[in-house]
Amino acid sequence: MRSIRVAVIGAGPAGIYAADILSKEYAGAEVDVFDRLPAPYGLVRYGVAPDHPRIKEIIKALGRVMSNESIRFFGNVDYGTDVKLADLRRHYDATIFATGAMRDQPLDIPGVDLPGSHGAADFVSWYAGHPDVPREWPLEAESVAVVGAGNVALDVARMLAKPAEEQLSTEIADSVHEGLAGNRATDIHVFVRRGPAQVKFSPMELRELSHSPSVDVVVEPEGFEIDDASQELVSRNKGVRTVVNTLLKYLDAEPTGAAHRIHIHLCQAPVEILGTDRVEAIRTERTELQGDGSVRGTGEFVETPVQAVYRAVGYLSDQLPDVPFDHQRGVISNDGGRVLGIDGEPMVGTYTTGWVKRGPVGLIGHTKSDASETIEHLLEDLPGIPERELRDRAGIEEDLRARGVEFTTWAGWEALDAHEIALGGAAGRERIKVIPREEMIEVSRG
Repeated sequence: MRSIRVAVIGAGPAGIYAADILSKEYAGAEVDVFDRLPAPYGLVRYGVAPDHPRIKEIIKALGRVMSNESIRFFGNVDYGTDVKLADLRRHYDATIFATGAMRDQPLDIPGVDLPGSHGAADFVSWYAGHPDVPREWPLEAESVAVVGAGNVALDVARMLAKPAEEQLSTEIADSVHEGLAGNRATDIHVFVRRGPAQVKFSPMELRELSHSPSVDVVVEPEGFEIDDASQELVSRNKGVRTVVNTLLKYLDAEPTGAAHRIHIHLCQAPVEILGTDRVEAIRTERTELQGDGSVRGTGEFVETPVQAVYRAVGYLSDQLPDVPFDHQRGVISNDGGRVLGIDGEPMVGTYTTGWVKRGPVGLIGHTKSDASETIEHLLEDLPGIPERELRDRAGIEEDLRARGVEFTTWAGWEALDAHEIALGGAAGRERIKVIPREEMIEVSRG
């Protein structure tokens, strides 16, 4: 069996699953996983709210994968700057791009650029302690709008409504706790364009909204519309049924008088953010279901006074140097994970997986099947892939050092992980996340 060495760009779940599947299905494979951040795990570390310890259990499984001696981690290595595709082709037989999606999808309505209008992805990066974003966040608004029908919208609403003191049992960074302690929001309005059976909330995320004794969840009755198509969806899909039943419980619940409220407005589409010098209100149009899951506007408009708007309408992938990009779909140009050149033909030894392959949809289970498809195609193509030019596995390390790249390793991540846990232990907490990139590198490199 020919030995192969494969580079994976991106150390989130997609990249790590690809490394795991390849190492299991091809005994002669060595895999190096690169990430531009000093720590691994991508959106699991930097895109999940700190009060989601159950979701972060996935980190344990990913860590077991990365402990495989045939898999190495190179953190703080920026593809396109520190290492280019031409470099990877010299050191590796194949490259898999798994860079995910970190930017906000645009919301094309008037007023979207007013001060006080924020992308949800930016806010998530702030409260998750991403090292490359500012450490301060404006939280002066008392009434806030969140636009979106997915779990990110619920995370944003919950983080804005939940008191900072209730976050101290999590791995929240000290600077984030200090920022949230000054949060003035009392009413969070979540606007959803379609009806209760069409929302993309997961049952667990929706139920967690009411777990704080300081928060009332209020489902507004206007727009709670279930047509025949919705009823059919409810009857045949357990997840949808659970979501609709949870919304019904919130709809029927009596307010407790909690200091903070999350209002869910169904069948209301945003049409304009209002304000002169900053956000003052959001205008929405009531919608009605069309029998096929889609909606149309009714011509009835509602203005809700708010001082901030968070746009949680989806994530967007970045184009990568030397890798063809499908701007219409927002993904790397590919066919089942095989990257396609500008001529439409597969680029030899070049693959993709995860959100940058299929778009920012689906959960962890989809990511695994997605990686399996990509690895299957890579192994099918292997007889036609030229062997790498440089055989020495230490060659990539020598190249990075020669370029002055302060890369981190898996042993370095384990040191950082232990350091964060120790910081938390000293404060009676599970973990305190280190934020500054320089400090992360310093701890990782001893």
